[in-house]
Amino acid sequence: MRSNTETFNVPPKLILINASYAPSLLTFRGKLIENLLSLGHIVHVSAPDIASSVAADLVAMGAVVHELRLERNGRNPFADAQYLYDLIALYRAIKPDLIIGYTIKPNIWGSIAASLYGIRSVSMVTGLGFSFSPDRPMRARIVQSLSRRLYAFATRANSHVVFQNPDDIVDFVAIGCLGDARKVLLVNGSGVDTDQFTPTPLPSVPVFLMIARFLESKGVREYAKAAMLVHERHPGCRFLMVGFPDEGVDGIAQHELDHWFASGVTNLGQLDDVRSAIAQSSVYVLPSYREGTPRTVLEAMAMGRAIITTDVPGCRETVRDRVNGLLVPVRNIPALADAMIALAQDAAMRANMGTESRKLALEKYAVEKVNAVLVGGLGLSR
Repeated sequence: MRSNTETFNVPPKLILINASYAPSLLTFRGKLIENLLSLGHIVHVSAPDIASSVAADLVAMGAVVHELRLERNGRNPFADAQYLYDLIALYRAIKPDLIIGYTIKPNIWGSIAASLYGIRSVSMVTGLGFSFSPDRPMRARIVQSLSRRLYAFATRANSHVVFQNPDDIVDFVAIGCLGDARKVLLVNGSGVDTDQFTPTPLPSVPVFLMIARFLESKGVREYAKAAMLVHERHPGCRFLMVGFPDEGVDGIAQHELDHWFASGVTNLGQLDDVRSAIAQSSVYVLPSYREGTPRTVLEAMAMGRAIITTDVPGCRETVRDRVNGLLVPVRNIPALADAMIALAQDAAMRANMGTESRKLALEKYAVEKVNAVLVGGLGLSR
Protein backbone atom coordinates (compact mmCIF):
# COMPACT_ATOMS: atom_id res chain seq x y z
CA MET A 1 0.00 0.00 0.00
CA ARG A 2 1.31 3.47 -0.88
CA SER A 3 1.95 5.95 1.87
CA ASN A 4 -0.65 8.65 2.48
CA THR A 5 2.19 11.18 2.49
CA GLU A 6 2.98 10.74 -1.22
CA THR A 7 2.16 13.53 -3.66
CA PHE A 8 -0.96 13.01 -5.80
CA ASN A 9 -2.45 14.93 -8.69
CA VAL A 10 -5.79 14.65 -6.88
CA PRO A 11 -5.52 15.80 -3.24
CA PRO A 12 -6.44 13.06 -0.73
CA LYS A 13 -10.13 13.11 0.15
CA LEU A 14 -12.19 11.80 3.04
CA ILE A 15 -14.63 9.42 1.37
CA LEU A 16 -17.63 7.87 3.14
CA ILE A 17 -19.19 4.74 1.62
CA ASN A 18 -22.76 4.06 2.81
CA ALA A 19 -24.08 0.49 2.63
CA SER A 20 -27.32 -1.19 3.68
CA TYR A 21 -25.76 -4.63 4.32
CA ALA A 22 -22.49 -4.70 6.22
CA PRO A 23 -20.89 -7.87 4.74
CA SER A 24 -21.21 -6.36 1.24
CA LEU A 25 -18.58 -3.79 2.19
CA LEU A 26 -16.09 -6.65 2.09
CA THR A 27 -17.52 -8.91 -0.61
CA PHE A 28 -18.64 -6.22 -3.06
CA ARG A 29 -16.57 -3.14 -2.14
CA GLY A 30 -13.48 -4.53 -0.45
CA LYS A 31 -11.23 -4.10 -3.46
CA LEU A 32 -12.60 -0.62 -4.10
CA ILE A 33 -11.83 0.38 -0.51
CA GLU A 34 -8.30 -1.00 -0.86
CA ASN A 35 -7.89 0.87 -4.14
CA LEU A 36 -9.02 4.19 -2.65
CA LEU A 37 -6.74 3.74 0.36
CA SER A 38 -3.78 2.92 -1.89
CA LEU A 39 -4.37 6.24 -3.67
CA GLY A 40 -3.97 8.07 -0.37
CA HIS A 41 -7.64 8.75 0.31
CA ILE A 42 -9.18 8.36 3.77
CA VAL A 43 -12.07 5.90 3.70
CA HIS A 44 -14.95 5.69 6.18
CA VAL A 45 -17.81 3.21 5.81
CA SER A 46 -21.29 2.96 7.35
CA ALA A 47 -23.82 0.15 7.58
CA PRO A 48 -26.34 -1.32 10.01
CA ASP A 49 -25.68 -4.33 12.24
CA ILE A 50 -21.96 -4.63 11.60
CA ALA A 51 -20.66 -7.89 13.03
CA SER A 52 -17.42 -7.63 14.97
CA SER A 53 -15.62 -9.86 12.44
CA VAL A 54 -16.71 -7.64 9.53
CA ALA A 55 -15.70 -4.49 11.42
CA ALA A 56 -12.34 -6.01 12.30
CA ASP A 57 -11.62 -6.88 8.66
CA LEU A 58 -12.56 -3.38 7.51
CA VAL A 59 -10.38 -1.76 10.18
CA ALA A 60 -7.50 -4.05 9.24
CA MET A 61 -7.81 -2.78 5.67
CA GLY A 62 -7.49 0.79 6.95
CA ALA A 63 -11.15 1.92 6.87
CA VAL A 64 -12.98 3.70 9.69
CA VAL A 65 -16.26 1.94 10.56
CA HIS A 66 -19.57 3.49 11.64
CA GLU A 67 -22.68 1.49 12.58
CA LEU A 68 -25.96 3.25 11.79
CA ARG A 69 -29.56 2.26 12.37
CA LEU A 70 -31.24 1.14 9.14
CA GLU A 71 -34.08 -1.23 8.26
CA ARG A 72 -32.84 -2.55 4.94
CA ASN A 73 -36.18 -3.94 3.72
CA GLY A 74 -38.52 -2.01 6.00
CA ARG A 75 -41.14 0.52 4.91
CA ASN A 76 -41.43 2.36 8.20
CA PRO A 77 -41.04 6.10 7.47
CA PHE A 78 -40.02 6.76 11.06
CA ALA A 79 -37.16 4.26 10.76
CA ASP A 80 -36.03 5.92 7.52
CA ALA A 81 -36.21 9.32 9.23
CA GLN A 82 -33.99 7.95 11.99
CA TYR A 83 -31.48 6.74 9.40
CA LEU A 84 -31.48 10.20 7.77
CA TYR A 85 -30.91 11.80 11.18
CA ASP A 86 -28.00 9.44 11.89
CA LEU A 87 -26.45 10.21 8.50
CA ILE A 88 -26.69 13.95 9.14
CA ALA A 89 -25.04 13.51 12.54
CA LEU A 90 -22.26 11.42 10.99
CA TYR A 91 -21.63 13.97 8.22
CA ARG A 92 -21.37 16.73 10.82
CA ALA A 93 -18.89 14.69 12.84
CA ILE A 94 -16.49 13.53 10.12
CA LYS A 95 -17.00 16.24 7.44
CA PRO A 96 -16.52 14.02 4.36
CA ASP A 97 -15.45 15.37 0.97
CA LEU A 98 -17.38 12.71 -0.95
CA ILE A 99 -20.31 10.39 -0.19
CA ILE A 100 -20.68 7.15 -2.17
CA GLY A 101 -23.86 5.14 -1.63
CA TYR A 102 -25.13 1.89 -3.07
CA THR A 103 -28.56 0.26 -2.88
CA ILE A 104 -31.71 2.32 -2.64
CA LYS A 105 -31.81 3.65 0.94
CA PRO A 106 -28.15 4.71 1.19
CA ASN A 107 -28.49 6.24 -2.27
CA ILE A 108 -31.61 8.26 -1.47
CA TRP A 109 -31.10 9.28 2.15
CA GLY A 110 -27.32 9.52 1.89
CA SER A 111 -27.59 11.87 -1.09
CA ILE A 112 -30.34 13.97 0.48
CA ALA A 113 -28.30 14.35 3.68
CA ALA A 114 -25.24 15.31 1.61
CA SER A 115 -27.24 17.98 -0.25
CA LEU A 116 -28.04 19.70 3.05
CA TYR A 117 -24.34 20.41 3.60
CA GLY A 118 -23.18 20.86 0.02
CA ILE A 119 -21.17 17.63 0.10
CA ARG A 120 -20.48 15.95 -3.22
CA SER A 121 -22.35 12.64 -3.51
CA VAL A 122 -22.50 9.66 -5.85
CA SER A 123 -25.27 7.04 -6.14
CA MET A 124 -24.39 3.56 -7.36
CA VAL A 125 -27.49 1.90 -8.82
CA THR A 126 -26.72 -1.81 -8.48
CA GLY A 127 -30.08 -2.81 -9.98
CA LEU A 128 -33.59 -1.38 -10.14
CA GLY A 129 -34.89 -4.16 -7.93
CA PHE A 130 -38.30 -5.32 -6.84
CA SER A 131 -39.50 -1.83 -5.95
CA PHE A 132 -39.35 -0.86 -9.63
CA SER A 133 -40.89 -4.03 -11.08
CA PRO A 134 -44.15 -3.70 -13.05
CA ASP A 135 -47.43 -5.45 -12.23
CA ARG A 136 -47.22 -4.91 -8.49
CA PRO A 137 -50.20 -4.68 -6.08
CA MET A 138 -51.60 -1.24 -5.28
CA ARG A 139 -49.63 -0.82 -2.05
CA ALA A 140 -46.41 -1.70 -3.85
CA ARG A 141 -47.21 0.76 -6.65
CA ILE A 142 -47.60 3.53 -4.06
CA VAL A 143 -44.16 2.66 -2.68
CA GLN A 144 -42.77 2.61 -6.23
CA SER A 145 -44.13 6.09 -6.91
CA LEU A 146 -42.64 7.47 -3.71
CA SER A 147 -39.30 5.75 -4.34
CA ARG A 148 -39.08 7.26 -7.81
CA ARG A 149 -39.81 10.76 -6.55
CA LEU A 150 -37.21 10.42 -3.81
CA TYR A 151 -34.65 9.04 -6.27
CA ALA A 152 -35.27 11.98 -8.61
CA PHE A 153 -34.66 14.37 -5.74
CA ALA A 154 -31.53 12.51 -4.65
CA THR A 155 -29.95 12.28 -8.11
CA ARG A 156 -30.38 16.02 -8.64
CA ALA A 157 -27.82 16.38 -5.86
CA ASN A 158 -25.42 13.72 -7.20
CA SER A 159 -22.33 14.55 -9.23
CA HIS A 160 -22.48 11.06 -10.79
CA VAL A 161 -24.95 8.18 -10.92
CA VAL A 162 -23.21 4.86 -11.51
CA PHE A 163 -24.95 2.01 -13.35
CA GLN A 164 -24.01 -1.60 -14.01
CA ASN A 165 -25.84 -2.19 -17.29
CA PRO A 166 -27.19 0.00 -20.12
CA ASP A 167 -30.83 -1.12 -19.73
CA ASP A 168 -30.97 0.31 -16.21
CA ILE A 169 -29.79 3.68 -17.51
CA VAL A 170 -32.59 3.83 -20.11
CA ASP A 171 -35.27 2.75 -17.67
CA PHE A 172 -34.04 4.93 -14.79
CA VAL A 173 -34.21 8.01 -17.00
CA ALA A 174 -37.53 6.98 -18.56
CA ILE A 175 -39.31 6.63 -15.20
CA GLY A 176 -38.08 10.02 -14.07
CA CYS A 177 -35.47 9.00 -11.49
CA LEU A 178 -32.66 10.84 -13.28
CA GLY A 179 -33.15 14.12 -15.08
CA ASP A 180 -29.59 14.71 -16.30
CA ALA A 181 -28.15 11.78 -18.26
CA ARG A 182 -24.76 13.52 -18.36
CA LYS A 183 -24.24 12.32 -14.80
CA VAL A 184 -24.21 8.66 -15.90
CA LEU A 185 -21.12 6.50 -15.37
CA LEU A 186 -21.39 2.91 -16.65
CA VAL A 187 -19.24 0.15 -15.14
CA ASN A 188 -19.21 -3.64 -15.56
CA GLY A 189 -20.77 -4.56 -12.24
CA SER A 190 -18.76 -4.56 -9.04
CA GLY A 191 -16.16 -6.83 -10.63
CA VAL A 192 -14.74 -10.14 -9.49
CA ASP A 193 -11.35 -10.98 -8.01
CA THR A 194 -10.00 -13.40 -10.62
CA ASP A 195 -7.05 -14.27 -8.39
CA GLN A 196 -9.38 -15.37 -5.60
CA PHE A 197 -11.97 -17.05 -7.84
CA THR A 198 -9.94 -19.42 -10.01
CA PRO A 199 -10.91 -22.44 -12.14
CA THR A 200 -11.34 -25.80 -10.43
CA PRO A 201 -11.95 -29.24 -12.02
CA LEU A 202 -15.50 -29.99 -13.07
CA PRO A 203 -17.35 -32.85 -11.36
CA SER A 204 -17.85 -35.99 -13.43
CA VAL A 205 -21.66 -35.74 -13.25
CA PRO A 206 -23.83 -32.69 -14.04
CA VAL A 207 -24.24 -30.55 -10.92
CA PHE A 208 -26.34 -27.38 -11.08
CA LEU A 209 -25.99 -24.56 -8.57
CA MET A 210 -27.92 -21.41 -7.70
CA ILE A 211 -26.77 -18.84 -5.13
CA ALA A 212 -29.34 -16.25 -4.04
CA ARG A 213 -31.52 -14.93 -1.29
CA PHE A 214 -34.73 -16.96 -1.36
CA LEU A 215 -36.83 -14.39 -3.21
CA GLU A 216 -39.38 -14.78 -5.97
CA SER A 217 -37.63 -12.12 -8.06
CA LYS A 218 -34.36 -14.08 -8.01
CA GLY A 219 -36.07 -16.92 -9.87
CA VAL A 220 -35.76 -19.38 -6.99
CA ARG A 221 -39.14 -20.93 -7.75
CA GLU A 222 -38.26 -21.41 -11.43
CA TYR A 223 -34.94 -23.05 -10.52
CA ALA A 224 -36.51 -25.50 -8.08
CA LYS A 225 -39.36 -26.49 -10.40
CA ALA A 226 -37.04 -26.83 -13.40
CA ALA A 227 -34.74 -29.02 -11.29
CA MET A 228 -37.63 -31.38 -10.62
CA LEU A 229 -38.37 -31.63 -14.35
CA VAL A 230 -34.71 -32.32 -15.16
CA HIS A 231 -34.46 -34.90 -12.40
CA GLU A 232 -37.28 -36.91 -13.97
CA ARG A 233 -35.24 -37.33 -17.17
CA HIS A 234 -31.76 -37.35 -15.68
CA PRO A 235 -31.87 -38.75 -12.16
CA GLY A 236 -28.06 -38.69 -11.97
CA CYS A 237 -27.99 -34.87 -11.91
CA ARG A 238 -27.56 -32.96 -8.68
CA PHE A 239 -29.14 -29.61 -7.80
CA LEU A 240 -27.61 -27.33 -5.18
CA MET A 241 -28.73 -24.06 -3.62
CA VAL A 242 -26.86 -21.59 -1.46
CA GLY A 243 -28.81 -18.84 0.27
CA PHE A 244 -31.15 -17.90 3.03
CA PRO A 245 -34.76 -16.75 3.54
CA ASP A 246 -35.23 -13.01 3.14
CA GLU A 247 -37.81 -10.75 4.72
CA GLY A 248 -38.37 -8.89 1.46
CA VAL A 249 -41.89 -8.48 0.15
CA ASP A 250 -41.33 -11.27 -2.39
CA GLY A 251 -39.81 -13.75 0.06
CA ILE A 252 -40.51 -17.45 -0.54
CA ALA A 253 -42.60 -19.14 2.15
CA GLN A 254 -40.75 -21.67 4.29
CA HIS A 255 -43.19 -24.51 3.51
CA GLU A 256 -42.45 -24.10 -0.20
CA LEU A 257 -38.70 -24.16 0.44
CA ASP A 258 -39.08 -27.26 2.61
CA HIS A 259 -40.97 -29.03 -0.20
CA TRP A 260 -38.16 -28.36 -2.69
CA PHE A 261 -35.45 -29.40 -0.26
CA ALA A 262 -37.30 -32.65 0.35
CA SER A 263 -37.72 -33.26 -3.41
CA GLY A 264 -34.15 -33.34 -4.64
CA VAL A 265 -32.76 -29.80 -4.26
CA THR A 266 -29.90 -29.75 -1.73
CA ASN A 267 -29.71 -26.64 0.44
CA LEU A 268 -26.15 -25.79 1.43
CA GLY A 269 -27.36 -22.87 3.54
CA GLN A 270 -25.74 -19.47 3.81
CA LEU A 271 -22.00 -19.48 3.11
CA ASP A 272 -19.50 -16.73 3.83
CA ASP A 273 -17.28 -18.14 1.07
CA VAL A 274 -19.12 -19.59 -1.93
CA ARG A 275 -16.05 -20.98 -3.69
CA SER A 276 -16.54 -24.45 -2.20
CA ALA A 277 -20.10 -24.57 -3.56
CA ILE A 278 -19.05 -23.38 -7.03
CA ALA A 279 -16.26 -25.98 -7.02
CA GLN A 280 -18.89 -28.70 -6.49
CA SER A 281 -20.89 -27.52 -9.52
CA SER A 282 -20.51 -27.79 -13.27
CA VAL A 283 -23.23 -25.30 -14.30
CA TYR A 284 -24.33 -22.10 -12.57
CA VAL A 285 -28.00 -21.10 -12.90
CA LEU A 286 -29.59 -17.72 -12.14
CA PRO A 287 -33.16 -17.30 -13.49
CA SER A 288 -33.49 -13.80 -12.01
CA TYR A 289 -36.17 -11.35 -13.13
CA ARG A 290 -33.67 -8.48 -13.27
CA GLU A 291 -30.23 -7.57 -11.89
CA GLY A 292 -27.64 -4.81 -11.95
CA THR A 293 -24.84 -7.23 -12.74
CA PRO A 294 -25.16 -10.46 -10.73
CA ARG A 295 -22.03 -10.94 -8.65
CA THR A 296 -22.59 -14.68 -8.20
CA VAL A 297 -22.59 -15.18 -11.97
CA LEU A 298 -19.26 -13.37 -12.23
CA GLU A 299 -17.79 -15.56 -9.49
CA ALA A 300 -18.97 -18.73 -11.24
CA MET A 301 -17.59 -17.45 -14.55
CA ALA A 302 -14.21 -16.73 -12.97
CA MET A 303 -14.13 -20.31 -11.66
CA GLY A 304 -14.78 -21.67 -15.17
CA ARG A 305 -18.45 -22.63 -15.02
CA ALA A 306 -21.04 -22.63 -17.80
CA ILE A 307 -23.86 -20.19 -17.10
CA ILE A 308 -27.62 -20.42 -17.58
CA THR A 309 -29.41 -17.15 -16.94
CA THR A 310 -32.35 -15.10 -18.13
CA ASP A 311 -32.46 -12.75 -21.10
CA VAL A 312 -33.17 -9.70 -18.90
CA PRO A 313 -31.27 -6.52 -17.97
CA GLY A 314 -28.11 -7.21 -16.02
CA CYS A 315 -28.13 -10.95 -16.61
CA ARG A 316 -27.93 -10.96 -20.41
CA GLU A 317 -24.67 -8.97 -20.37
CA THR A 318 -22.86 -11.84 -18.62
CA VAL A 319 -23.60 -14.47 -21.26
CA ARG A 320 -22.58 -14.74 -24.87
CA ASP A 321 -25.35 -17.12 -25.85
CA ARG A 322 -24.11 -20.59 -26.75
CA VAL A 323 -20.52 -19.46 -26.12
CA ASN A 324 -20.12 -19.32 -22.35
CA GLY A 325 -23.69 -20.24 -21.49
CA LEU A 326 -27.34 -20.20 -22.45
CA LEU A 327 -29.93 -17.41 -22.19
CA VAL A 328 -33.53 -18.36 -21.44
CA PRO A 329 -36.79 -16.36 -21.29
CA VAL A 330 -37.66 -15.02 -17.86
CA ARG A 331 -40.27 -16.89 -15.77
CA ASN A 332 -40.25 -19.80 -18.25
CA ILE A 333 -39.76 -23.06 -16.36
CA PRO A 334 -39.90 -25.40 -19.41
CA ALA A 335 -37.29 -23.32 -21.28
CA LEU A 336 -35.06 -23.30 -18.22
CA ALA A 337 -35.41 -27.07 -17.84
CA ASP A 338 -34.58 -27.57 -21.53
CA ALA A 339 -31.39 -25.51 -21.16
CA MET A 340 -30.38 -27.50 -18.08
CA ILE A 341 -31.06 -30.78 -19.90
CA ALA A 342 -28.98 -29.66 -22.90
CA LEU A 343 -25.98 -29.09 -20.64
CA ALA A 344 -26.66 -32.22 -18.59
CA GLN A 345 -26.38 -34.29 -21.77
CA ASP A 346 -23.13 -32.76 -23.05
CA ALA A 347 -20.02 -32.80 -20.86
CA ALA A 348 -17.89 -31.26 -23.62
CA MET A 349 -20.28 -28.32 -23.89
CA ARG A 350 -20.10 -27.78 -20.14
CA ALA A 351 -16.32 -27.76 -20.23
CA ASN A 352 -16.00 -25.53 -23.30
CA MET A 353 -18.50 -22.99 -21.97
CA GLY A 354 -16.68 -22.96 -18.65
CA THR A 355 -13.43 -22.11 -20.41
CA GLU A 356 -15.14 -19.27 -22.27
CA SER A 357 -16.65 -17.98 -19.01
CA ARG A 358 -13.21 -17.66 -17.47
CA LYS A 359 -11.96 -15.76 -20.54
CA LEU A 360 -14.91 -13.35 -20.37
CA ALA A 361 -14.41 -12.79 -16.64
CA LEU A 362 -10.77 -11.84 -17.24
CA GLU A 363 -11.58 -9.68 -20.25
CA LYS A 364 -14.58 -7.74 -18.97
CA TYR A 365 -15.22 -8.22 -15.26
CA ALA A 366 -11.84 -8.38 -13.50
CA VAL A 367 -12.26 -6.18 -10.42
CA GLU A 368 -9.13 -4.12 -11.04
CA LYS A 369 -10.45 -3.14 -14.48
CA VAL A 370 -13.90 -2.27 -13.13
CA ASN A 371 -12.49 -0.19 -10.28
CA ALA A 372 -10.11 1.65 -12.62
CA VAL A 373 -13.10 2.85 -14.65
CA LEU A 374 -15.03 3.79 -11.52
CA VAL A 375 -12.19 5.61 -9.72
CA GLY A 376 -11.12 7.37 -12.89
CA GLY A 377 -14.69 8.36 -13.78
CA LEU A 378 -15.20 9.89 -10.33
CA GLY A 379 -11.96 11.87 -10.61
CA LEU A 380 -10.27 10.04 -7.75
CA SER A 381 -7.21 8.71 -9.59
CA ARG A 382 -3.79 10.02 -8.63
